[in-house]
Amino acid sequence: MTPQSKTAIATNEAPAAIGPYSQAIRVGDMLFASGQVGLDPATGQMVPGGIVEQTTRVFENIKAVLAKAGIDMVHVVKTTVYLKSMSDFAAMNEVYAKYLAPTGVIPPARSTVAVVGLPKDALVEIEVIAKEA
Repeated sequence: MTPQSKTAIATNEAPAAIGPYSQAIRVGDMLFASGQVGLDPATGQMVPGGIVEQTTRVFENIKAVLAKAGIDMVHVVKTTVYLKSMSDFAAMNEVYAKYLAPTGVIPPARSTVAVVGLPKDALVEIEVIAKEA
């Protein structure tokens, strides 16, 4: 792979990277998006509330990154969900379904894992891989 074969995707509509990584990288017709947590891009602070509010913010951040790349949620083919507590799975899953599995849409493949901790003490982090049509 040459440096010219990958392109960084960045938008102010999602939180800026808090480390040495890109919000997303495009390689050919594939987009690899870094994990998003429930940070409000306007304030840089975690959204108030619990798992539902954080998961909703995560997906709004993901939507913004995808939009900057010229695609949307129907292009997502794989997700990885990191949960601070598996007891939040059902509530996260309800929000997840609204964004990635509405009626008539084939949901992406998914892995879900419980982790000891997440950046900014988030309850959930989600990363996606998308493919352009």
